[in-house]
Amino acid sequence: MLARVTGCTIVGIEGRMVDVEVYLSSQLPSFDIVGLPDAAVREARDRVRAAIKNSGFQFPQQRIIVNLAPANLKKEGPQLDLALAMGILQASGQLQLEDIPWAILGELALDGKLRAVRGVLPMVMAARDASCRNILLPLANAAEASLVRGVHIIGATSLAEALAILSGRMVPPPLPKGRSNKVKEGADFKQVKGQEGAKRALEVAAAGGHSVLMSGPPGSGKTMLARCVPSILPPLSEEESLDTTKIYSAAGFLKENTGLVTKRPFRSPHHTLTPAALCGGGRSPRPGEVSLAHNGVLFLDELPEFRRETLEVLRQPLEEGYVTVTRLMAAYTFPSRFMLLASMNPCPCGMLSDADTECACSERQIHNYRHKISGPLLDRMDLFVEVARLRYDEVAGHGNGEASETIAKRVARARQRQRERFMQDGLSCNAQMAPQHIQKYCEPDAAGRDLLRHAFSRLRLSARGYDRILKVARTIADLEDEPKILPRQLAEAIGYRQVTGL
Repeated sequence: MLARVTGCTIVGIEGRMVDVEVYLSSQLPSFDIVGLPDAAVREARDRVRAAIKNSGFQFPQQRIIVNLAPANLKKEGPQLDLALAMGILQASGQLQLEDIPWAILGELALDGKLRAVRGVLPMVMAARDASCRNILLPLANAAEASLVRGVHIIGATSLAEALAILSGRMVPPPLPKGRSNKVKEGADFKQVKGQEGAKRALEVAAAGGHSVLMSGPPGSGKTMLARCVPSILPPLSEEESLDTTKIYSAAGFLKENTGLVTKRPFRSPHHTLTPAALCGGGRSPRPGEVSLAHNGVLFLDELPEFRRETLEVLRQPLEEGYVTVTRLMAAYTFPSRFMLLASMNPCPCGMLSDADTECACSERQIHNYRHKISGPLLDRMDLFVEVARLRYDEVAGHGNGEASETIAKRVARARQRQRERFMQDGLSCNAQMAPQHIQKYCEPDAAGRDLLRHAFSRLRLSARGYDRILKVARTIADLEDEPKILPRQLAEAIGYRQVTGL
């Protein structure tokens, strides 16, 4: 009495197929699960036993051995409950599965109801890649699963309903239509008073996907400016939308019966978060904030208030676009290609750069405050922007600035030029260029080289800083529809590379 059922599990943000082998023997009744199950999988014994009995079926009074293969892969989460129950019912002769490759996943309640599970999208994608085109899962997850093309999705609300569908005694219920992921409308640049220089810098950053550090006194509008940035970013492509939805599905952040994530993420974590919460990790590693911001924006307000060891984990994702979390049993890789926005005060009291208010901080306090941000991390920022305190006339004025819709059109045109340029390179924006791409697409003329030579010595630039000036200059040229980088565009990029006191 041996039965085999195919289930799925999640490893990081990737789905993995699991063979659920159930063996019944005529020995003293027991229920053992082997194959590296975690606590949630081991606890499935009680959920499955109660669900089978409360669904009107007989739980076999025999020795039950369940093997989860491959045995060297750790199995996590309750999504194997339904596959376990199906395997037991098949082994005991209460269910006859047709000779069709099925992937079965779902959590069981004690009364036999099926509950939604996280990570359905990557698990269904893994099943499709393994040529398992028929998926049985909770009806609450059906809308998410139907985002994957080339598979047949069947949703059920209970164990009894799932068995009736598989035996042909019941027609599968219609799949629910996925609701759109409603995102609150963000701020608009027309609501921002003054700060034309900062607006221009953020337009350049959005056009090329560059990282930005804004520095200025409290109340100057740094947070407001950052929250306006999503309103000028181009919409997600279909591939980017699927990648982002996959991450949110694995993290358990998708609501029931929702479709693709269509808005670029904007993540603004509190400064008390840990390195594991930022880059991903935990006992069962899950995506962190840098991955939840993938294809979107990560905003770190009051940057020096974050712990230094937390900020240092940003180095790898900023450079490589992914983060690797290593554990004893495995290494997990999470995508993390995002636009970093950060803000800070010039000193603890925030008045160091204010011409009208005297700073109350000592030199030691200022040094300690700024020392929380390491030089290597600052070197990975593309633009430094001074945000000055607004004057009365700017605050009291009734006129509106340029609307985000207008700026977004310029950004979209610049991004389109970059997609056309990088069609053969697999890049999506200028910020992702490697040295070989910079050499190919960012060659300045003679006057530009003289300007860079002077800036290199005056600003004491590193090789990374030099490359980032060229990337930003290339973006400014794209905004102006210039095929070549001109000296004035280099001059503007160099201006973004310096900020008082940093």
